[in-house]
Amino acid sequence: MKTLSFTFAAMIFFAAVSCKDTPKDASAKTEISPTKNIRTENVVYNIRGVNYKSFAAFPADSDQPKPVVMVIPEWWGLSDYAKDRAKQLAELGYFAMAVDFYGEGKVVDNPQEAGKLAQPFYQIPINAKMIFDAAKARVVTFPNADHSKIAVIGYCFGGAQALNMARQESDLKGAVSFHGNLETGVRAKNNKVKILVCNGADDSFVSADEIASFKKEMDSAKINYRFIDYPNAVHSFTNPASTEAGKKFNLKIAYNKEADEKSWNDMKTFLAEIFK
Repeated sequence: MKTLSFTFAAMIFFAAVSCKDTPKDASAKTEISPTKNIRTENVVYNIRGVNYKSFAAFPADSDQPKPVVMVIPEWWGLSDYAKDRAKQLAELGYFAMAVDFYGEGKVVDNPQEAGKLAQPFYQIPINAKMIFDAAKARVVTFPNADHSKIAVIGYCFGGAQALNMARQESDLKGAVSFHGNLETGVRAKNNKVKILVCNGADDSFVSADEIASFKKEMDSAKINYRFIDYPNAVHSFTNPASTEAGKKFNLKIAYNKEADEKSWNDMKTFLAEIFK
């Protein structure tokens, strides 16, 4: 979901983040879920004086390295929804990290503020890569994270940024976008990263022209990709809270249980294939 307004101050901040920044450990709290047999950990690191508070989840019953799945949240920030998806991935046997993109684990509850926070990443796509790379540098320090097998998934804003990473990151095994915008301000620079796009067939935030342009770009760059339309699904179809949010803010977003379950299964198949 994109908006045309953003603050100059936000642009200055993200433009100032350097590729040379090295994350610094701050604090971490580890918890084990007795029912799901997964471990969760708050992963805090610092970029130019700002603490980023990502969230890791991984199987608790094994120290063997697991394929890594990075999760980029919706434009609301690092919400419980993104953390729950990381937990679900851990239950599947992956090392998952839900990435804090805004700093301080920030979560907002209205489209105006969310748009201001998200828009600079569309305007300066390299800044998203800087934030992502900092999180990735932190996750590969875990001995049970297999840094040779890393994929990224994302939802809405996060789906767009997953595609942004696929366009810029040659060392990823794959990227999955759930109801994300397809234009990220940068074109594909490599054809090594496999892509799965899970799109709502009735998503009014993703136009037919945008879809056609995306497919043309992927075909021209010889990208291995799959584009799936889920019938009767609108924007944010995977999030059960989206129906209420759509009514509250007069947005055409809503949960679709069938599309949610099918897209999750399609993602599971995709991850199994790329991590062979």
